[in-house]
Amino acid sequence: MTLYAEQIPAAFEWACLVELDAPKPGNVHVFSAGHRMSAEQFVRSAAVAANPLSAPAARIGVRILGAVEATFAAVGANTNLGIILLCAPLAAAAEAASFDLRAALVEILHDLDKDDAALAFRAIVRAAPAGLGHSPRHDVFEPATVSLLQAMIEAADRDRIARQYATDFADVFEIGLPSLEAAMRRRCDVKWATLETYLGFLSAFPDTHVSRKLGIRTAAEVMQKASKFRALLRNASDPEQLLPELLDWDTALKSDGVNPGTSADLTVATLFAHRLRTILPSLRNGG
Repeated sequence: MTLYAEQIPAAFEWACLVELDAPKPGNVHVFSAGHRMSAEQFVRSAAVAANPLSAPAARIGVRILGAVEATFAAVGANTNLGIILLCAPLAAAAEAASFDLRAALVEILHDLDKDDAALAFRAIVRAAPAGLGHSPRHDVFEPATVSLLQAMIEAADRDRIARQYATDFADVFEIGLPSLEAAMRRRCDVKWATLETYLGFLSAFPDTHVSRKLGIRTAAEVMQKASKFRALLRNASDPEQLLPELLDWDTALKSDGVNPGTSADLTVATLFAHRLRTILPSLRNGG
């Protein structure tokens, strides 16, 4: 239990801080604030959300609501709702896993109940993410009538974070982790590997945070440009040379109010899963 209490929250904070170190166009990072938020707010959010999100033996809904409430108490803004929704089940899976994180995650997801949904709904309403509207079924503003997994399955076609619950986190395990780990083998530099992972998500499908706020056409345009930058990054002998062009695009996106937040959230979840898979053997062997 001591190992869990120390290592899982530390892995979560590591993932959040590494993601902030990468110059992710359109999203907040250490090179540039944006969307009325700063990197310092995200650093503080990671620190205060880590323990409630990783609370040993806690239900997923309890973790989600606790982490969102801790974040608002610390920074007064929604900096990390998507991150929390993705990382709470991963943290619980790490606690339960032997050596197979995804297998443990599947069990966690299928154990979600109506109470988890009620608490997660409260957290979503509290965070009030941009573009949050009403749904004809399983509206977060109404009492929960189904499990959190069922509610996420209902929203999977319009929200990529919900889709992770419906697909056993397919994007994280089948797109994000292979991209991150291949990039790290090539460069041994987690900053640029993180950026490549972000661009991989951004070029693989329309970012649902962008499409929800600004429409599918804008999301498709972002996809096309992300694909270009990903190819440049993969082929660059010195990725630092791309930084000015990346930051120019970053400035343009932010000036237009374009924030690919879903892709950033998936990147944090990928980093967290990578870190958890790295430390799982020590967690289990240590008792």
